[in-house]
Amino acid sequence: MMIENVENKNYDFLGGSVLVLNKPLRWTSFDVVRQVRIMIARHHKMNNKKIKVGHAGTLDPLATGLLIICTGSMTKRIHEFQDLDKVYTGTITLGTTTPSFDLETEFDASFPIDHISQEQIYAAAEKFIGTIAQMPPVFSAKKVDGKKAYLKARKGKPIALKMSEITIKKFEITAIEMPNIKFKVVCSKGTYIRSLANDFGKALLSGAHLSALCRERIGEHTLNDAISIETLKQLLPL
Repeated sequence: MMIENVENKNYDFLGGSVLVLNKPLRWTSFDVVRQVRIMIARHHKMNNKKIKVGHAGTLDPLATGLLIICTGSMTKRIHEFQDLDKVYTGTITLGTTTPSFDLETEFDASFPIDHISQEQIYAAAEKFIGTIAQMPPVFSAKKVDGKKAYLKARKGKPIALKMSEITIKKFEITAIEMPNIKFKVVCSKGTYIRSLANDFGKALLSGAHLSALCRERIGEHTLNDAISIETLKQLLPL
């Protein structure tokens, strides 16, 4: 699916448009959806509850990068973007874990890393390439008994999640600066990079958490295609 060029000022936000945005750090994906809906409503002097806006694949608050937003009739095609492969870059930090598998929660355990060699790091990454079973994080939007898992996790309630089958097409280690491991991953829909980081630490007989993440690509659409929230405001002046 082709996405409109940012230079085209004739977006049909009400009828249906597709936007590729660069999600700011610490914003939730719903924060972006809400902001886009408010901007469209104010621009057209409408009630924002009547504006259809949705995103095609969640990005965690501490992640940045591509977030595809659909408006109007294009919300019916969100699944087409969700089904596309994703490319991520980021950093896994060895030796410490958190309940959320990233820096959203405090450290809960420390592990030795002195035994880990570069050869072991590269070998461990190879083990995750292919179709594998992955356990989603308890701090995620996965539904349990009709409610999002993170709502229960934040209250300290027990959560029973099921393994999901995902495909890792590429897991490249791009730099090793112990305890930080920089990587690039190409994966299928439904992949949690936080879970990959946690499992990676276990594979090295240690622990790990995801300390940085950026979504670089969704299908053929790259971060170079993305616009900022500030640019979007210029397209939707009051």
